[in-house]
Amino acid sequence: QVHLVESGGGLVQPGGSLRLSCAASGSIFRVNAMAWYRQAPGKERELVAVIGDSGSTVYADSVKGRFTISRDSAKNTVYLQMNSLKPEDTAVYYCNANIRTNWGIQNDYWGQGTQVTVSS
Repeated sequence: QVHLVESGGGLVQPGGSLRLSCAASGSIFRVNAMAWYRQAPGKERELVAVIGDSGSTVYADSVKGRFTISRDSAKNTVYLQMNSLKPEDTAVYYCNANIRTNWGIQNDYWGQGTQVTVSS
């Protein structure tokens, strides 16, 4: 079994900052790419940022220069530092990780989601 547990969401005013965390645990042999997605009400889930096991990163155009994804491979944890938040960043944020288990199975796993609300 593999579990992804997110934390750090909440309510913040426009221009504020939040830091999301996501820790993977269980029968993990190797964690490959890790990513953050988000889904706003009435919209499809979209990729926010992804970080490879080598540390390379890719960002959605809408968050470039404001969000930073990072990881602590020793802790199987990925972070999303979100600065200069806007109301349009309001969404449920989901952690995603491509993981190879101790039984040789490689699959994508998802966290339960954490709500981020940007409002005055």
